[in-house]
Amino acid sequence: MSNDLTHKIIGSAIEVHRQLGPGLLESIYEECLLAELTQRGLATVNQYPIPVTYKGKQLNSVYRCNLLVENKVVVELKTVDKIAEIHKAQLLTYLKITELRYGLLLNFNVPTMRQGIVRMLNQ
Repeated sequence: MSNDLTHKIIGSAIEVHRQLGPGLLESIYEECLLAELTQRGLATVNQYPIPVTYKGKQLNSVYRCNLLVENKVVVELKTVDKIAEIHKAQLLTYLKITELRYGLLLNFNVPTMRQGIVRMLNQ
């Protein structure tokens, strides 16, 4: 995985979690993480629209990832009791749709942020 970039993203998530703690809405963490990543000089877009293609036909629907960092890492945020296998499968599907290689699943509803980090790689 792109260690330098993902370390910067994880460091930013840890800082947001230190400042806010667990228990808030996903949208709050998204806005704060966007600000933190931008402050650290990373090109980041929130709610980035990604077209979905089915059997060669582009659908009217689009997928919006929580954050796209440096056009390389899809970041999905959660505020759940526990990361479920479906959350991991969801991120892997998003990586396949975007044809990107790196993904992070960040759950902010944990006592320490390190407990809420899942790294994914699209092979």
